[in-house]
Amino acid sequence: MLTLGPEDILLDCRAKSWQTALDAAATALTEGGLTAPEYREGLHAREAQSSTYLGNAIAIPHGTPESRRHVRHTGVRVLQFPEGVAWHDGQRVHVLVAIAAQNDEHLDILRALTHVLDRDGVAQALASAESRKEVAKLLSRQAPAPRLDKQTLCLKFPAQSAKELTLAGAARLYQGGCVNTAFMSAIAERAPVYLGGGYWLSSHAGPELAPALALATPADTRLEEQGHPVQAVFCLAGQADYHLPLLERIAALVESVPGETLANADTTRVLSLLAGETAATATRRVRVLNPHGLHARPAKQLVQIAREQPVAINVRLEEGSPSSVSAASLTKVIGLGARRGQWLVLSAAGAGAEAALDALAGAIEGGLGEKVSPFESGFKPAAPVPADIKAYPPLAENEAHSGIAASPGLAIAPIFVMRAPRFDYPEDAADSEQELGRLQDAITQGQAQLAALVRGAGGEVADILSMHEEMLDDPELYRAAEEAIREGRSAEAGWWEAIDTAAHAQEMLADRLLAERAADLRDVGRRVLSVLCNIELPEPPAHPYILVTEDIGPSDVARLDTAKVKGLLTERGGATAHSAILARALGIPAVVGAGRAVMALDIESTLILDGERGRIIPSPSEERLARARQTLRALEEREANAWSRRFERAETRDGHPVEVAANLGNTLHAADAVERGAEGVGLLRTEFLFMAHSSAPNLATQTNEYRQALEALAGRPLVARTLDVGGDKPLPYWPVPQEDNPFLGLRGIRLALTEPGVLETQLRALLLAGAPREDGLACPLRIMLPMVKDVAEFRAVKAIFDRLMVEIPADERATDVQLGVMIEIPSSALLAPSLAAEVDFFSIGTNDLTQYTLAIDRGHPVLSAQADGLHPAVLRLIQMTVEAAHAQGKWIGVCGELASDAVAIPVLVGLGVDELSVSARQVPLVKARLREFDLADARESARRALAQSTGDAVRDALEAN
Repeated sequence: MLTLGPEDILLDCRAKSWQTALDAAATALTEGGLTAPEYREGLHAREAQSSTYLGNAIAIPHGTPESRRHVRHTGVRVLQFPEGVAWHDGQRVHVLVAIAAQNDEHLDILRALTHVLDRDGVAQALASAESRKEVAKLLSRQAPAPRLDKQTLCLKFPAQSAKELTLAGAARLYQGGCVNTAFMSAIAERAPVYLGGGYWLSSHAGPELAPALALATPADTRLEEQGHPVQAVFCLAGQADYHLPLLERIAALVESVPGETLANADTTRVLSLLAGETAATATRRVRVLNPHGLHARPAKQLVQIAREQPVAINVRLEEGSPSSVSAASLTKVIGLGARRGQWLVLSAAGAGAEAALDALAGAIEGGLGEKVSPFESGFKPAAPVPADIKAYPPLAENEAHSGIAASPGLAIAPIFVMRAPRFDYPEDAADSEQELGRLQDAITQGQAQLAALVRGAGGEVADILSMHEEMLDDPELYRAAEEAIREGRSAEAGWWEAIDTAAHAQEMLADRLLAERAADLRDVGRRVLSVLCNIELPEPPAHPYILVTEDIGPSDVARLDTAKVKGLLTERGGATAHSAILARALGIPAVVGAGRAVMALDIESTLILDGERGRIIPSPSEERLARARQTLRALEEREANAWSRRFERAETRDGHPVEVAANLGNTLHAADAVERGAEGVGLLRTEFLFMAHSSAPNLATQTNEYRQALEALAGRPLVARTLDVGGDKPLPYWPVPQEDNPFLGLRGIRLALTEPGVLETQLRALLLAGAPREDGLACPLRIMLPMVKDVAEFRAVKAIFDRLMVEIPADERATDVQLGVMIEIPSSALLAPSLAAEVDFFSIGTNDLTQYTLAIDRGHPVLSAQADGLHPAVLRLIQMTVEAAHAQGKWIGVCGELASDAVAIPVLVGLGVDELSVSARQVPLVKARLREFDLADARESARRALAQSTGDAVRDALEAN
């Protein structure tokens, strides 16, 4: 809800034009500490896209998504212009509500303002207000919305009298938190009034009540009382004059719809009749597909189209209040607060109604000027509850048990089993005040727990826990829970509903860092839930340990305290899941997919975890422990030696060069890669930049980002993969249709070619970023295209690339530049000879190439262990690609996870691979591995691997040597 203080309001402002008014707003935001001065350009850029005039002499200027980096704190500044400002769309503005928002908070502010716009005379009152308090009151006061929805209906109730139906309706209002016991007593004491036509009404008003209307109909439509039919009974809660719209609804219904019709109707029909939709009314159902719902821009499009129609069109939300609003009113449409996935009901009557509804429904389905995708509810059937963990037989002590090798390394430590607590609680509760007290006490306890943890933590862990403390102090989170509790939910159900809703909203954000806040929200939610349910959350020990858990997500891995977590063991998961990839990047040994029995391991018992072989040994003997500790010391010495020699040239023992580069997901990490000995960047995933913005980053933004990486590399080559999204990893502002098989769908270069303008901007930005530095040092740039299936797709991009090379002056762009493709589809490997004749290089993405070749989803919980890049079928495709590249004098690299597999490295070198690109942390170890064999040894390893018939046979043959 929008709240204003005196310091937020500037009175008696003057401006000669809307441009100078915007400048004044920018200055106010900057002086208030909300934005940097550069935010001014964002305000003007946003206004250039479309007018931010809202209605009732109010405009709400705010920045573009690109300008959000200049926002220091979210907030507003209100500027009053008593003389008014002529806005560029012909409107006159007396108040600017200038918004500084770091994501999409301005949408909530906008929806709050729509309540202001419904009131007559607000424009004049704002213009003439003489105090800040008066302006704040005008903008902040919200009239309570009358309640009438599916939850306040009580249909086909087995009552014997109108009084019984009245009490049934009153009970619905009480359950919804609209009325109190005094209302119930008042209703019980008075008889309902007959309105005619089978309709009856009982009402009571009071300042403490929420305006609401319940409707009850009898199971027996033949019910009579005092000689009148009893077919529908209304129970009305009144407050001031806010319930008048409900009375108008009753009057219209009594006049136009026979009570018998209402009594025989189901819920959907009743809501439509309450909305004034009769047999003469044409209607259409249409779903909102816009990512942020009907906010200002799409709502404005809807209103413009509605105004062009020959008949008046009304619109309402299908779920919720049946109140229809005029589709020609911008403030009314925005006030609906329609979110993505909700259904709208459009209605109109008269000549041309059908065509008018078709036109408006088609526009809504088309996105109203925004790119949209079909709605996917996200509902998934609940997994069956597993048997009690104790029912699983314990793993034999001092014996090796197999899992999936996910991250190399050896760990020896006590285990900590993180078993997710199961919360059982009632969904509903009768005493909302008692439930609110319970919730407040639980939040206070949760805050105390976190404060104690912060005092005992340090560094990044303390920062995360402090952020959790702030989340528990979020008034919006508490308010959402309070609303649910007052509607009859229990403290537990109301709290978790608020947490889950907020977390889901975060997950939908384009900004990856903000989206990952969802995991933190749920962590916070579980902490409070555990207090409410009297369940103690497991806390990790203070000493080093191996974490055992069912599964773990990427954001969870990123937050692990690497000083304490010596290893990771999971029940589920695969070696190429993102969490496993991140574990490798962090250098945490990991075994995944080890089965349900690992969850029955005894806490604090010692475990040997071998991330290289995918093996664990619970409760090892002293003899095994001694051998493992000796191996661990040898590994630590090897790592130390590798680090000390990290800047040496990457080559085999006999001097054969193999470039070792780093895979990066962010340009900021380029300098770290160089520090770790990387001889370049073999894969820059540029999608990170697109995911960090709520709309496609512009040319300047991209150029600056790519230039950062090139400058940090100081003359080392950079391989930048063009935008690789779609299907399994969509962008919110570039939605694609739902696909049954997203890995086989519209992604990579296929998706980019559907929007060549976006692709051209990225290519241009890369070329501009690669221009020679001021000191004359060249910036070797390699541009790589993902998901190329044949030469036709490469040629389509090459045409754009060649044109840009001509258009951009040579001294303003990269001169040492190559255009290549990523080999990750079997067809591109099979057609490598035709591709090699035209591309400048190949880089093999073994993760996708493996899953496409073996038809195994690399994240599949059961089959992922079989998705081995050392399978001979995959190796043969790699061999074909290497031979085709070298036949044309082109270089070839490997940028998939296989490149850092110690067993696979000699095979890849033996096949002729020129470059290995791995996570930055793995660079020193891969260089060290290369120094352990000769080129002849590598070729023999490749020959032996190609002679096998299965992936397991390949590994057995190589490890036996």
